[in-house]
Amino acid sequence: MARICQLTGKKVMYGHNVSHSKTRTNRRFEPNLQKATLYSDGLRRKVPLRVCTSALRTVQVKGGLDALLLKTADEKLATVGLKLKRQLKKALAKTSQPAESS
Repeated sequence: MARICQLTGKKVMYGHNVSHSKTRTNRRFEPNLQKATLYSDGLRRKVPLRVCTSALRTVQVKGGLDALLLKTADEKLATVGLKLKRQLKKALAKTSQPAESS
């Protein structure tokens, strides 16, 4: 499984360890990914995600998963985040439409 945050798209970066003698050896900077289950009020279900801890903190600051998805620009979301955002907008559009009375 790829080490990519499913909300922000943050992924592995590469760089060097630099010793005292300035010898450079390759290393990987991996994101701190955690398995989290976040509840979506608009979708009315729990959503299991692999997200980095910085994204979890952002979810709390923005006021929940739905608020984060709706406030964040599409360019800043990963593919799973975009898919959730589309589902959320569709679900909110259904609930906001007035019921047709016959």
